[in-house]
Amino acid sequence: MKIKSLLLSSSLLLAATSQAATLDVSVTNLTHGVYFAPLLISAHDSSTHFYALGSAASTELQAMAEGGDISGLATYATGMGAVNMENPASGMLPPATTTDAMDIDTGDNMYLSIVGMMVPTNDGFIGLDAWPIPTTTGTYTLYLNGYDAGTEANNEIVVGPSAGMPGTPGIPGNPGGQGGTGATGVTTEELNPTVHIHRGNLGDTMADGGMSDLDSRVHRWLNPVAKVVITVK
Repeated sequence: MKIKSLLLSSSLLLAATSQAATLDVSVTNLTHGVYFAPLLISAHDSSTHFYALGSAASTELQAMAEGGDISGLATYATGMGAVNMENPASGMLPPATTTDAMDIDTGDNMYLSIVGMMVPTNDGFIGLDAWPIPTTTGTYTLYLNGYDAGTEANNEIVVGPSAGMPGTPGIPGNPGGQGGTGATGVTTEELNPTVHIHRGNLGDTMADGGMSDLDSRVHRWLNPVAKVVITVK
């Protein structure tokens, strides 16, 4: 009888941990002058990862981090059985604003990931990797860091949309303006070719010339860069 009770308890516990959850997810941009490109919010299994610290970025991650293109990562996640919410802000998420993804039915997926390019940066992105979704209902608050994909030198030169193509140096745009032009470039090298914590934009205060097209008074940032509030229903 005791063994049967233990087996029953184990079965109930297993059923509880595999129960689908419905989530509300809000993302707030905590930076002063950096925008978030379209975000990808994904509920997935334990084997799915968009990035790994200390490892080289995938081509899909590179496309997202350099040009804001989340389609490759979304396709990869869908192929792994994930449930995705793409671009909840319907475009860029400006500083000091929040976007919400409501009533996400996770199905059998027990992990949550969030990624989105930081603009203007060369290959910076916000990231949450495979966070275990709690089985207990409630509200959970997380703070996300800005990461560097390690795929491009942080020259801080705004080139325009063409720079969003992987392998093309430069920043694809400066949506908030307030930067400079004609920069010579902060660096031509990326010393860490793996995914790592971003050093932040350096910038300068020169409207014309200088080493950076970014304004250090506007585009400088430190971690954390995003606040995420997750409600498990």
